[in-house]
Amino acid sequence: MPTKKDKIKVVESIRHSEYYNMVDTFDELYRKSKEGKTFDNLMDIILSEENIKLAYREIKANKGSQTPGTDKLTMKDIGKMTTDEVVKRVRFIMSGSKHGYRPKPVRRKEIPKPNGSTRPLGIPCIWDRLIR
Repeated sequence: MPTKKDKIKVVESIRHSEYYNMVDTFDELYRKSKEGKTFDNLMDIILSEENIKLAYREIKANKGSQTPGTDKLTMKDIGKMTTDEVVKRVRFIMSGSKHGYRPKPVRRKEIPKPNGSTRPLGIPCIWDRLIR
């Protein structure tokens, strides 16, 4: 069990490294797609530590990151975990289940519009946001 000193928060480790070297990977995929190439076997990229860190960073920057989904968790809760714990959890959710990945139900909320009506908003659980 890691000590408090060993338990580096995800927040601290994610602040570093510009986009975690994923920009070059995404640019290359984009370039090849413009040439008409198709892709398969992208799970290595999707489940890479760098991509999961980037997903965390993007969600953390979103103003809805502190809105709990059906699991009642927010990015603050995920930020208490180590980077390794988050990466392992995402990888397990994606490929560890014998049934494959299945998103949890979303929490529904009605958001008021300027004209007085409302629009539905679906709030996924925090792990589904990271995976998406």
